[in-house]
Amino acid sequence: MPERSLVAQLPPEVKEWLDKALIEGNFSGYETLSETLREKGFCISKSSIHRYGKDFESNLAALKLATEQAKAIVESSPDAEGNMNEALIRLVQQKSFQILTRLEEDDGKALANIGHMVSALSKSSVAVKKYATEVKTKTLQAAEAVEKVAKKGGLSDEAVQAIRSRILGIAD
Repeated sequence: MPERSLVAQLPPEVKEWLDKALIEGNFSGYETLSETLREKGFCISKSSIHRYGKDFESNLAALKLATEQAKAIVESSPDAEGNMNEALIRLVQQKSFQILTRLEEDDGKALANIGHMVSALSKSSVAVKKYATEVKTKTLQAAEAVEKVAKKGGLSDEAVQAIRSRILGIAD
């Protein structure tokens, strides 16, 4: 098993500083970063920082691409009921299960992280379902309120039904 990266072993606040410095420096200036870390009491070579920075930049680019694609999908097909979130939660759950089944040794930290993730996903799934129920309830209430107002205003039953259908999303 390969040795753990020195950058990964940094205290969280130092690693957070390094991540910000890498982003702000456009993933360059590794020698300066190495010197600054040395001044803070951490001896990490510019090559180690470069390897870490290369992976970090790649992950950041993938995250940005995924975010841009998700925004485009959401804009092109609005999802009031949270179906997209539910699908995403299911996908992450599936991938987590695959990771768990591939763990060759009892990696307590990985297992704990996956456990936290599953807990967060479960809470998220419940929140999405609750939101979908709230949206449906509010939509029905709005349709009923409009129906009452429309009937008082003298609209025909056909017009009222057309308005109700539009509100509930069952019209073409």
